[in-house]
Amino acid sequence: MAFVAPTDCPYYLLSRATLVITSALRANMAAAGLEHVKPSYLGVLWSLWEAEGLKVVELGRRAGLEPSTMTGLLDRMERDEFVTRTADPNDRRVQQIHLTVKGRKVQRAVVKVVDRTIDSAFRGIEDDEIEKMKELLRRVLSNAHDEAHKLKGS
Repeated sequence: MAFVAPTDCPYYLLSRATLVITSALRANMAAAGLEHVKPSYLGVLWSLWEAEGLKVVELGRRAGLEPSTMTGLLDRMERDEFVTRTADPNDRRVQQIHLTVKGRKVQRAVVKVVDRTIDSAFRGIEDDEIEKMKELLRRVLSNAHDEAHKLKGS
């Protein structure tokens, strides 16, 4: 696959869309008084809103983050008082992550900002097109994940 211009390259388009939507999320969070909720926190927050007290490894898997990324992210989220870490009662070497009162309290407002931002970014795009795009992106993620693991193994 040869690309003549950046706008013909799927990677360029994906990364630019991600950067622009992330910037809009950051601005919309700040406008809603949620400036401490960083876009990078969303995967962890969503995962914990669904299932409280996850082990770090499981939380990373659900949030789609590498273990090496989780430590620093959880440090920042703990500093911003969204999560706490506790030792697993069955294995003190393992940490469980819990939402704080603040982490639970922001859920409704954060979801509202994310929904509004995503609705704006996908304005004029039909639901079936969005579903097809999500299907394609899941395949891209799977392919890229497989390739990364092959490279790590060699």
